[in-house]
Amino acid sequence: MGSFEFDDLQTADPATGLRAVSALRRLAERVEALHVAEARRAGWSWEQIGDALGVTRQSVHAKYGKQDRDV
Repeated sequence: MGSFEFDDLQTADPATGLRAVSALRRLAERVEALHVAEARRAGWSWEQIGDALGVTRQSVHAKYGKQDRDV
């Protein structure tokens, strides 16, 4: 896999760049949710998950706690 420079991310059309940002944000949210669910199934505490994500246990629990009951 090759490397890229931030200059490679520039586009003359702001709409194209903003759509790319939006798509990346949605992808990141899906990947985060997947790994939070996996961590919970593996027995991780909300504090451990929050630490790994660089957020508080309260914020990660507020975001994913309801889903955790469905796991």
